[in-house]
Amino acid sequence: MREAYPQASVSQYLPPVDAGHSAQFVIADGGRTLNLFLDPYSGKVLGTQDAFWNLQAATRALHGELMIGTVGDRLIELAAGWGIVLVVSGLYLWWPRGRSGAGVLWPRLSARGRLFWRDLHGVTGFWGSLLLLFMLLTGMTWTGFWGASFADVWNRFPAAMWNEVPKSGELARSLNSASDQTVPWAAETTPLPESDAHAAHRAHAGHDRAPASEVPSIPLQQVVDTARERGVVPGYGITLPTTPTGVFSIAVFAADPRQDATLHLDRYSGKVLADVRWKDYGLVAKSVEMGVMLHEGRFFGLANQLLMFAVCLMILLSAVSGLVLWWKRRPSGRLGVPPLPHGLPLWRGAVVIMLVLGVAFPLVGLSLVLVWVLDRLVLSRFGGDRVMAG
Repeated sequence: MREAYPQASVSQYLPPVDAGHSAQFVIADGGRTLNLFLDPYSGKVLGTQDAFWNLQAATRALHGELMIGTVGDRLIELAAGWGIVLVVSGLYLWWPRGRSGAGVLWPRLSARGRLFWRDLHGVTGFWGSLLLLFMLLTGMTWTGFWGASFADVWNRFPAAMWNEVPKSGELARSLNSASDQTVPWAAETTPLPESDAHAAHRAHAGHDRAPASEVPSIPLQQVVDTARERGVVPGYGITLPTTPTGVFSIAVFAADPRQDATLHLDRYSGKVLADVRWKDYGLVAKSVEMGVMLHEGRFFGLANQLLMFAVCLMILLSAVSGLVLWWKRRPSGRLGVPPLPHGLPLWRGAVVIMLVLGVAFPLVGLSLVLVWVLDRLVLSRFGGDRVMAG
């Protein structure tokens, strides 16, 4: 690797998951970050890939933050929060009080015309909305504002785990990025240890300004051996230290979260400074990790992916059938909104639901306040002018 990229700096190493797979290094070279794939037996470079501009990384960044950083993350969180509001309030308004079975839990296949489309819309919307609500809630745990606050409250580990471990002042979530998930969600709030500062000082004796790459460290193979000895499942990555007091971090974000592992090793002695596993997670963290794996379609393989695909189909079918119903109920001879039903006693409850969820999800609540202010100060004036003109 050094022959092909002599000036590159290595940030991460991913050992081969089995005898038939390549090893992977993540390197920075000439202003680019590359995934470098090597034959683990000969060391031959098999190929390279841009670490950010590949399909998986770009899709992940688009899904998480629209590829525009913090602003995109907040927009995603706002959309997910409003999705939760619409699903919960919609279920409340739609709920068939005093009726169950056909037309509610399953469509009346003998129905024709608008009744058939109403059943199709209601049934697919009901089941699809429950699964969509699960998707939205599990997705919210990854957001940068609400999700980070949620993790800070619920992801608690015994302080004794780090009693005699020097801490860097950063959290393990600093190892993650929009395009790459290194540390499991449940371990993101754990302290990121640091290597023995005294050893670092001794290593720098006489050349205090030497770059981190020149500081003596344990061999990478020793880190791999430690992962194997500690029973870390294949598929893990090793993040290399970038500062004199940095650590080697071993992490696997497993499809089965019960196999999650996050370890930090002193870069000079190889001592394991922290080892966080499934048994250390709290009940909420375990539930979230399970939910995230289901959300990503990874927990039970193809069946999980087909279930998530079915959720997408039900949402699309509900949207299409809703469009058909609107077309059938549109004002005669023109496009417009169907007439509003008389007497809407349930709307008060829906408003209460909206306000409660606005408090639970602050970005939703903030957007509600902003829309209310906009309506009172701006839009109401235009409405008044139209009424007077009429």
